[in-house]
Amino acid sequence: MTERTVLCLGDPSLRQMSRPVTRFGTPDLLALITDLRDTMAACDGAGLAASQIAVPLRVVIFGITFNPRYPDAPPIPETVLINPEITPIDEARDLGWEGCLSVPGLRGQVSRWRAIHYRGFDADGHPIARSIDGFHARVVQHECDHLDGRLFPDRLEDTRAFGRAD
Repeated sequence: MTERTVLCLGDPSLRQMSRPVTRFGTPDLLALITDLRDTMAACDGAGLAASQIAVPLRVVIFGITFNPRYPDAPPIPETVLINPEITPIDEARDLGWEGCLSVPGLRGQVSRWRAIHYRGFDADGHPIARSIDGFHARVVQHECDHLDGRLFPDRLEDTRAFGRAD
């Protein structure tokens, strides 16, 4: 379909709570997913939330094979996740560097749960449930934060670990 403009930090739309999807498999939802996929690919993203392209719905897409922004990251299967719910598997957390298409040119160290279980739905309304860890878990948590109006700088524990991504 179309590569969309990614909203940047400072745009008030990024701070809104996204609404749940109530109808699956609709032409509008499928077009949104195509736009998310095209935009994520064009920007070399590891994931993208609908709210980042000014659509306040609880829809995220994530996945990579190789990504120049994260050259050492393991592959993540492309997944469309609608109305996601995340549960930590335990309380273990990891500190890791994150960037964001909505915070261009900057990275910061963010603490995230090491392993999570997520559930939600695919584009047709079929349930999805997975337990994941590592970078995959970090990406899912990062994207789902967008649905609640949070960006990774909100999670910085030490602002000295925030700066340009060279």
